[in-house]
Amino acid sequence: MNAKTRDNMHSQATQTAVESVNAPAASSKPGKDWKDPKRYLWLMGPALPGIGLAALAGYAVAPKKLRSLAWTGPALVHGVIPALDRAIGEDKSNPPESAVKTLEQDKYYDRIVKAFIPTQYAMTFMGAWLASRKNTPLADKIGITLTVGAINGVGINTAHELGHKSNKLNKLMAMAALAPTGYTHFVVEHNFGHHKRVATPEDPASSRMGESFWKFLPRTVVGGIKSAVKIEKARLARKDKGFWTLDNELLQGWAMSAGFFGATTLICGPRAVPFLAAQAVYGASLLETVNYVEHYGLLRQKDSKGKYQRTQPEHSWNSNHIVTNLFLYQLQRHSDHHAHPTRSFQALRHFEHAPQLPGGYASMLLPAYLPSWWYEMMDKRVIDHYEGDLSKINWDPDRKEELMNKYADYAAAVAAEAKNQKDSSSSEEAA
Repeated sequence: MNAKTRDNMHSQATQTAVESVNAPAASSKPGKDWKDPKRYLWLMGPALPGIGLAALAGYAVAPKKLRSLAWTGPALVHGVIPALDRAIGEDKSNPPESAVKTLEQDKYYDRIVKAFIPTQYAMTFMGAWLASRKNTPLADKIGITLTVGAINGVGINTAHELGHKSNKLNKLMAMAALAPTGYTHFVVEHNFGHHKRVATPEDPASSRMGESFWKFLPRTVVGGIKSAVKIEKARLARKDKGFWTLDNELLQGWAMSAGFFGATTLICGPRAVPFLAAQAVYGASLLETVNYVEHYGLLRQKDSKGKYQRTQPEHSWNSNHIVTNLFLYQLQRHSDHHAHPTRSFQALRHFEHAPQLPGGYASMLLPAYLPSWWYEMMDKRVIDHYEGDLSKINWDPDRKEELMNKYADYAAAVAAEAKNQKDSSSSEEAA
């Protein structure tokens, strides 16, 4: 086992202990003197739909000479951003705790997130108009659809950031960001379903070891919608209201999607319908691919009373690859997000001992689509994380026995090495 893999292994430490270990490494400067070194780099987030809009506008002006611009979205998500992640590398720096309050109160960051939405809508309308033209070649229509879907998929992350804020305007804007993908139920399910059940077999948005993305996808889509309906029904029942009421946040979101699809079809014609449906499916699938990556095989253990332990940094896969973090508002610092769901992206921290992915989220998308590639990258990493204890893994029940037999020897070797290291450390402390 190499040193990098071994560094990812850690004990069942409490969240408080992890935070106290990492806090001193954040910065040596007092909070009042500290300035965010990435302050203007965060503009890359809202710049993304602008890039898409510019590419589609270029294609509209010269569709024959600039055909490749139709494929800008997939090129960025699956090629350019992963390449930049590898070239530029990681950033493990944290803001000092004394600067967090100031960061949270700075409206600049909130405006950055919201600035994504108007350009997102303009880009989607532009894509619908181009895809509905009779003279647009089929291959170009596919590229345009994937470009718009890719950027609307990233827009779901904008909704994720806004949806965790308490005021009604932010929640409505979160739904607006989700409306082009028809995934507005995410605001309800993610906040009150996923965050409660994360890293447990009961969570439809937490993937299991041995479960392929293609098996996970229908489970999480259907399970997420069912969960959202159940959560919203319970909320309305507490207010003595039924499901069919104007206060129903699910109905509000679905009405926004219907209005957006209807208005776009009215403007661009019925040929826009297949485009709108296809880009929505692709955009939503990108969200679910990231969900698949974030908690693969990780499991919160139960206490003596049969209750799951509190969510800790060890229950999310993280990455510090800076370019993807800039585009995704530091979603890759996922452990801190689950520890503090309302904490704004600019204040999220890196935990040194949280499990780390081999690359940024963008570079993990293609492996997730190919099960054999994914298992090769991640299965042993999960076993390393649990120091060879296979009982601590969130298994796909259909493959649990098969995989436990497959990895029995490897797990035994990992457990033996972990024990030797602990014994060695104990001896050194005793000396």
